[in-house]
Amino acid sequence: MKKLVLLIIVLLLAGLLIYKLRSGKEENKVAPPDQALKINKNTGVFNTAFSEMMSAYFNLKDALVEWDTIKADQAAYTLAQRADSLPVGTIRGDSNIVNTARSLAASIGGDAKGLVGEGDIAQKRRALNILTDELYNLVRTVQYDGEIIYHVRCPMAFNDSEEGYWLSNNPKIINPYLGDKHPVYKAKMIGCGEISDSLDFTKK
Repeated sequence: MKKLVLLIIVLLLAGLLIYKLRSGKEENKVAPPDQALKINKNTGVFNTAFSEMMSAYFNLKDALVEWDTIKADQAAYTLAQRADSLPVGTIRGDSNIVNTARSLAASIGGDAKGLVGEGDIAQKRRALNILTDELYNLVRTVQYDGEIIYHVRCPMAFNDSEEGYWLSNNPKIINPYLGDKHPVYKAKMIGCGEISDSLDFTKK
C-alpha cells in the first residue's frame, strides 16, 4: 500500500514538473516582430488621379522657374482640386496607409490654396517647399508607381543660404527657386541643385 501511495506521489510530482517546464518555454517564446505595412500595386484609377495631381504640381514648379505668378496660381488651384479629389479609398493597402494618405492629401489641398493667396513670389516659393515635402511623403506612402519621381535639393533656395526642395519627373536640374529671371543671377543658376533621392516604384 505504501509503495502504491509513493508511486502516485512520484507520478504527481513528475507531472507537475513537466507542466512547469512547458509553461516556462511558452513564456520565454519571443513575440514575432511587427509586420511592415504592405501595399499592393496601385489601381489604374488611382494612378490616373495621382498623375493628374503630379502634373499640376509640375506646372506650378515650371511657372516658378519662369517667375510667372499668374500661371503659378492657376497650377496651385488645380493642384488643390486634384489633391482634394484624390481617390484614397481605392488604395490597396493597410488602413494606416490609407489614413496617412488621406491626411497628406488634405494638407496638400489646403497648402496649395494658401499658395494662391500669397502675393509675393518669394512666399509662393516657400509654399512650394512645404508642398514638396508633403508630396514627397505622399509618393512614398502610397508607393506611386506611375513614373519615377526625383527629389531635388537646392542649397541656396532662400536668401542664398537656406535649402529648398522640389520634385521632378526628369533628372535634369531646372531650379524653381532661382529660376530663369533672377534679379542677380538671371538664368545662370537655373542648374543649381542635386538629386537627393529617386523614388522608383514602377517595378513593384
